[in-house]
Amino acid sequence: MARTDGALRAISDLHISYDENRDIVAGLKPSSPDDWLIVAGDVGELMADIEWALTLLAERFAKVIWVPGNHELWTVKQETSPLRGVERYQALVELCRRIGVLTPEDPYPVWRGPGGPVRIAPLFLLYDYSFLAPGTSTVEESLAKAWEAGIVCTDEFFLHPDPYPGRAEWCAARAEETERRLTEVAGDLPLVLVNHWPLVRTPTEVMIHQEFAQWCGTVRTADWHTRFGVAAVVYGHLHIPRSTVYDGVPFEEVSLGYPREWRRYGLRSELARQILPPRET
Repeated sequence: MARTDGALRAISDLHISYDENRDIVAGLKPSSPDDWLIVAGDVGELMADIEWALTLLAERFAKVIWVPGNHELWTVKQETSPLRGVERYQALVELCRRIGVLTPEDPYPVWRGPGGPVRIAPLFLLYDYSFLAPGTSTVEESLAKAWEAGIVCTDEFFLHPDPYPGRAEWCAARAEETERRLTEVAGDLPLVLVNHWPLVRTPTEVMIHQEFAQWCGTVRTADWHTRFGVAAVVYGHLHIPRSTVYDGVPFEEVSLGYPREWRRYGLRSELARQILPPRET
């Protein structure tokens, strides 16, 4: 395949149920016709909204790669589709395939533009409550502390794990299958791992409410960025956009977030952050 120009870019947590965010997405355009865009979850809660946003972006960017966040997996009363859990996720995958957007269920694509070649691995892993709240030693204690503090993720009401007995079991199944796929391709090309939830706990340590960390990932993935020859990790969910480095690997939190959050500091000049080629620091 011929080498392309452009850049590999990423954004997450678009939350287009807010009119201000919908307007931002409507104005989101590539800098080059060869730009690829990673969308790292939480586009919205309704199938119609998700389809609108991803269709628009797929028409503008050379390739769009999507991973689900927790909000896409919610089954809310305003949704016309009654699907829950795995069936809802599968419906989202089929939606993406209809409009030409890549998902965690597709072969991992190779970026051959500036900074490449790298293999991009979109992941869907969920969480298993193993990022325990401070001062607790079991999942049961951790959850109890969160409920007592009133810091409880809305997933507990809207993100159904059917047919799994719980979200932790769904997470375990996803992590096992994903680890198998990554092992198959590791060592071929450098990997860019994309997941809605952070792969390591460290990014959650800046959150004000540490009880919320248990809805932010799993300890199962703590060494994936060092085990699999990773060039960069892209994630969202925390609504704390920043660039950090762990064990020599760049981690990029690329969320837009809710209007009340981005209004506080103003919108970033580069909403779709450049992942490759690496930016000068």
